Amino acid sequence: MPDRALIDAEKHRQPSPVWPRGAVPARSDLGRLTVQCADRPGIVAAVSQFLTDHEANIVESDQATTGPVGGQFFLRMTFHRPHLQAHLDDMTKDFAKALVEKFEVTEWSLCDASTPKRVAIMVSKHDHCLLDLLWRARRGELPVDIGLVVSNHADLASGVRTFGVPFVHTPVTRDTKPEAEARQLQLLRGNFDLVVLARYMQILSAGFLDSVGCPVINIHHSFLPAFAGAGPYERAKERGVKLIGATAHYATEELDEGPIIEQDVVRVRHSDDIAALKRRGADVERLVLSRAVLWHCEDRVLRHGNSTVVFS
Repeated sequence: MPDRALIDAEKHRQPSPVWPRGAVPARSDLGRLTVQCADRPGIVAAVSQFLTDHEANIVESDQATTGPVGGQFFLRMTFHRPHLQAHLDDMTKDFAKALVEKFEVTEWSLCDASTPKRVAIMVSKHDHCLLDLLWRARRGELPVDIGLVVSNHADLASGVRTFGVPFVHTPVTRDTKPEAEARQLQLLRGNFDLVVLARYMQILSAGFLDSVGCPVINIHHSFLPAFAGAGPYERAKERGVKLIGATAHYATEELDEGPIIEQDVVRVRHSDDIAALKRRGADVERLVLSRAVLWHCEDRVLRHGNSTVVFS
């Protein structure tokens, strides 16, 4: 069973924020449906008919295919159904019964769009991505409920707690890493829909990623696959780069090789020193990570092998 005792205890010690918290709620009675299956005629018609049969009105629809013959098909629909919460379970059962086997659907989801995703953030000492996500969540720019920040350092505790979010310090050393990850899993597993690595400077083990029970998004301080590893800005300065960037991707066992969600770059000048490169890099990291989290939490990212389809 998930261990919530530490999270609950941490909540009780939080100061009350002086500003209103909580995201601006999504319009009620909106649902989202995503589908992945082999491409073939009739899929869109069948899904549309299913929603019509359940008195739902399609308000947004996106689709893509890797090839009309033998390709993989991806579909995302947003729909309005009065009193959706009361009908969601029946719609889920009926979709599974009517369409999953018929169209050999491999991945699908049907959810209430007004329910924010529950998110945990892992961070080390760099606070720019962390504080940006907390700020955007507070302003209602992200459809998320940030329920926990976990860090291997205690440096950012006071800053996080001013947002009224629990902060848990779990020190990690080479010798204690298995025990630290076990403790982190107690806090995360079963409690969250997404874990975000907001410059968490530890490599997560394959066992952790297999056990955490939800997707993990990482922000990488470079436009992959260039300048991976330590000292990227120093190496970029040495090479006289003209662009620096950031990459948000799903974390996998292969370091920095997971499916890419979003990337962006910013132009730099030969006169920029390392401090300026880091400032510009931090700006683009914030933007790229916030977009990736937004798109994931709006069910706009569909994974396909080691790639993604993003309906942004």
